[in-house]
Amino acid sequence: MILGSALDIMQAARPPRITFLDYPLGHSSGRPGDKAEQLAVVRAALAGFDATRTEQVNSLPYRWSGNNDWRQQATDTSSGDQRQPRDETPRYQFEADRLQAEASQTA
Repeated sequence: MILGSALDIMQAARPPRITFLDYPLGHSSGRPGDKAEQLAVVRAALAGFDATRTEQVNSLPYRWSGNNDWRQQATDTSSGDQRQPRDETPRYQFEADRLQAEASQTA
């Protein structure tokens, strides 16, 4: 189970269950200081472990209050963002990590 706000990144990990909250990054469990909402979000995520659920992605119905400037800023590349588009190519910090990962796939 993954609880988060970056759906494409979570889907790339291919977990058995995803609980998606469409909030700005860093607010994956609710608004800062809103304990009631945070508890509701975490409870909804934990409900994803229910064996009767068949869908992989559970999108929570909560919406960030106010304007959606955060969404525009998150997708704006006009400031010279040089990151590469995401893909499914594995990346490893150390060569030993790559070797271990590849060995585990053949076992």
